[in-house]
Amino acid sequence: MRQFVEQYAQQTNTYFSSDLSITAFVVAGLAKNEEELGAPLCPCRHYQDKQAEVESAFWNCPCIPMRERRECHCMLFVQPDNDFAGDRREISLEQIYEVINADY
Repeated sequence: MRQFVEQYAQQTNTYFSSDLSITAFVVAGLAKNEEELGAPLCPCRHYQDKQAEVESAFWNCPCIPMRERRECHCMLFVQPDNDFAGDRREISLEQIYEVINADY
């Protein structure tokens, strides 16, 4: 998942948030949903039925708003002119693990 978001940020000329903890939590949530649901369902939304949402594919990352309008609700992919945009398109596994306090 980490490699996917890094490549997608590069392809779309977007950046990760200046607060890398946001990026770490979102990437971890996407990876968890990919593992549990079979698709990288957006972890920043509440769903009544996650499996139905996966099947509709609207909120599977990159979601329709991101693909169509470059709008990322999670602040994972941030436009360069946004005040919250960082200057990075990469995050290490160590940074992700450190933020989510996981022992892998």
